[in-house]
Amino acid sequence: MATTYTPEPTGTGFRAHVQRVGGKMAGMVMPNIGAFIAWGLITALFIPTGWLPNKELGELVDPMIKFLLPLLIGYTGGRMVHGQRGAVVGAVATVGIIVGADVPMFLGAMMMGPLAAYLLKLFDGLVQDRVRTGFEMLVDNFSAGIIGGAMAVAGNRVIGPVMNTFSEWAGDGVSWLVDHDVLPLTSLLIEPAKVLFLNNAVNHGVLGPLGVQQAAETGKSVLFMLESNPGPGLGVLLAYWFFGPRRLRPSVPAAAIIHFFGGIHEIYFPYILMKPRMILAAMAGGMTGVAIFVATGTGLVATPSPGSIFAYLAQTPRGAGNWIGVYTGMLASAAVSFGVGAALLGFGKLAEPKEDGAEDELKEAEKKTAENKAAGRTAEEEEAGATAKDAGGTAKEAAAS
Repeated sequence: MATTYTPEPTGTGFRAHVQRVGGKMAGMVMPNIGAFIAWGLITALFIPTGWLPNKELGELVDPMIKFLLPLLIGYTGGRMVHGQRGAVVGAVATVGIIVGADVPMFLGAMMMGPLAAYLLKLFDGLVQDRVRTGFEMLVDNFSAGIIGGAMAVAGNRVIGPVMNTFSEWAGDGVSWLVDHDVLPLTSLLIEPAKVLFLNNAVNHGVLGPLGVQQAAETGKSVLFMLESNPGPGLGVLLAYWFFGPRRLRPSVPAAAIIHFFGGIHEIYFPYILMKPRMILAAMAGGMTGVAIFVATGTGLVATPSPGSIFAYLAQTPRGAGNWIGVYTGMLASAAVSFGVGAALLGFGKLAEPKEDGAEDELKEAEKKTAENKAAGRTAEEEEAGATAKDAGGTAKEAAAS
């Protein structure tokens, strides 16, 4: 189930298992980020409190969030498991939980799409080589229809209510964190998780779906900014620029530009892996930003993906309070990360004795990043080979028929 967006990690350790599960969840959302952004822009423009209120165009908001987005997730999840046939039954099965739920069923779609596709994959494996020539299309179509229809009914009657309850609990949990002013503490978990390459899993697999539900009710959500805020990473990079090893400093400005304007957060991970204590700077900056976001009651209308300043500008809702809260929080988080990072680097004094090995440290840290990317390419090549094999088999069958 590796995808272009979320290459499947290798290894058998706990981190690899967590990365694998999170990557699969994020892999169902990330290919559809464009649809999420479209929904966010329509919401920001045409709802009654939007930039260009329009009643007719505002009616697009509910169908998109309740039907289109969960269906896309279910479709993508099914496709990841069993190609186009899996995508079709995944979408059909997802309709069942959408109709049976009161809230946008993102988490349910992440379950139903792959599950229905997996059942179809098992069936196809059982009947393979047993179907008489000339009946392949009949068996394929009816098996997909029967399994998809059955899973839609099961989703509507059984899985949908369960996921509805789970979604309500998750929403209540987030509300509890906000009401008790402890939401900033989530940075203690989120920032280390990002550096361990769980950033997409955390953002798109967990926070994004919950944030969309919250934005549908209130027009904005602070959850979109917990992971995507570029401020902490910018502060860490600036600390390296001014107080890091001198031989590393020339590489930092380009990394900061790519991170802040391009939204590629992975580029600052090697700088933290090189000196793990710098994670404290990112955590301090993240907590500061979230505290200001909560205190000012601000939020974004949709997931800013990638997490760049341009995406933030596009997803900030109308209102001076929102703009002040978002960008004050972002700048404050960068300033705090910079201050803490500078102190951890000894304001240049502690970094100098290891100057000679600085490049080696960065190369070693970058090697850790490259290992995950290389693993992703290997998985993609295997998947491409399997796809080509399947395509060849299908062509042969077509020629034979």
